[in-house]
Amino acid sequence: MNVHATPRPDISARRMVLATDLDGTFLGGSDGDRARLYGWIEDNRDTVGLIFVTGRDPEFIMQMCRKQGLPWPEYVVGDVGTTIAEVTPEGDIAPIEPLEQDIAARWQDQGDVVRAALDGHSGLSLQPTAFRYRVSYDLHPADFDHSAKDKVEELGLDWLISDNRYFDVLPKGVSKGPSIRRLVDHLGIEARRVLCAGDTMNDLSMLACGLPAVAVGNSEPALVEALGEAPHLHHAGGHGAAGILEAIAAFDLHDSPKGA
Repeated sequence: MNVHATPRPDISARRMVLATDLDGTFLGGSDGDRARLYGWIEDNRDTVGLIFVTGRDPEFIMQMCRKQGLPWPEYVVGDVGTTIAEVTPEGDIAPIEPLEQDIAARWQDQGDVVRAALDGHSGLSLQPTAFRYRVSYDLHPADFDHSAKDKVEELGLDWLISDNRYFDVLPKGVSKGPSIRRLVDHLGIEARRVLCAGDTMNDLSMLACGLPAVAVGNSEPALVEALGEAPHLHHAGGHGAAGILEAIAAFDLHDSPKGA
């Protein structure tokens, strides 16, 4: 299977690039809004690039594309920014080694150390996926002992709580924002032609990194408060896919579909 059915211009030559979170953002909104956004992307592949920037792991992302018929991205910033990869024509993930070397060096293979430090910690349930450069937990707010944050910082690592449901331990200084900036620079894409889209606190660094950005209408209140107002940022009224379409028009990044 060739997921890129026709030859396309280099992503750096396209009119705009959408760098979007998945859950609640690209996958959010009504069925009609998603169909309009996805169809518009497929109709404009020569001028619109697509990058998924998500907390999901790459294999899960590829399975979603295969089973749910999502537009295939050309690149993925996955695992809350700890994976930076190209999507091959066969629908596989190919990590971009020059961009991941620094991430690996910051992590220093501390997964076992993190798991030991937080073993049995109140309010945290270890997620079963063996991520390469992160450790992730389901968060139970009523039982959560905030000393977990101190334990992570003592290891020289970063913690991130998103949607009041997830607790991620990440390499110091690594998250969605720095990783999408590194990928955009690596690919030679003009910053003004990238639209970042998100809805929860794990999108904060991406939406605040200076690229044109949209917080979709269903965004987590904590994210909206943390972002405030900025010239590069659009607070959308539309939820999920509708908010993305709204921002494309607001920033005049591309001709958008009727009804957006």
